[in-house]
Amino acid sequence: MAFRQALQLAACGLAGGSAAVLFSAVAVGKPRAGGDAEPRVVEPPAWAGAVHPGPGVWNPNWDRREPLSLVNLRKRNSCSGDEDVASRIDNYKAKATRHIFLIRHSQYHTDAPREKDRTLTPLGREQAELTGLRLASLGLKFNKIVHSSMTRAVETTDIISKHLPGVCTVSTDLLREGAPIEPDPPVSHWKPEAVQYYEDGARIEAAFRNYIHRADVKQQDDSYEIFICHANVIRYIVCRALQFPPEGWLRLSLNNGSITHLVVRPDGCVALRALGDTGFMPPDKISRS
Repeated sequence: MAFRQALQLAACGLAGGSAAVLFSAVAVGKPRAGGDAEPRVVEPPAWAGAVHPGPGVWNPNWDRREPLSLVNLRKRNSCSGDEDVASRIDNYKAKATRHIFLIRHSQYHTDAPREKDRTLTPLGREQAELTGLRLASLGLKFNKIVHSSMTRAVETTDIISKHLPGVCTVSTDLLREGAPIEPDPPVSHWKPEAVQYYEDGARIEAAFRNYIHRADVKQQDDSYEIFICHANVIRYIVCRALQFPPEGWLRLSLNNGSITHLVVRPDGCVALRALGDTGFMPPDKISRS
């Protein structure tokens, strides 16, 4: 008889720039008599609500901003009836599209003992220049750049921002690199301690909930936002945004300085326009460290 343990990233609150969150690990399977393990199953705790309504079913309220979910249907005007409800729902409908550009930092010195010494390599600085030029060539009016507070992301941001004058930059610890959730299938070359998933996973889930959602109802124009961070963070965010199993994040691969483009429509639908694009770099400038 098989065991199933299931804890899942559940809830996070953001106050004063910090995240208070609850986290969980993934399920494991006990081998059957024949030696095969049962499928790994992840089930959220009852109090957290379902992250996914079911296999292959899109959850329209994934960001908790679905207009119908925000309207109290009990408060209904006896005279206007359905018209009053429809009017209140319209007040919660987003009008603008968000374009989210997720940039992986450039190549850096991986052998430095301290994080602050893991600066960009000469190649990494060239990659950041190329990424900055590519973003500038798109001719978009970028609203802001949000970047991880880790050294390699800060230096990548400094170079890219020179090509986007006037765009404000904001640093955050939420986007720092880490172990978001235990990958499935597991890999032999990378095995963080369970506590790392517990600590990093909650923070990275908080980053997703804080930054990836449909536009605010007050936003009138489409926005173009850049997030400069790390491969694990980006891969996890992509899986969550598309409502793919988040445990599959390690099946994706991203080059240094690559551009991933997510689009969040006013109705909450999400599209992936580009994943890890480095086609703008010469072949000898591409790396994946």
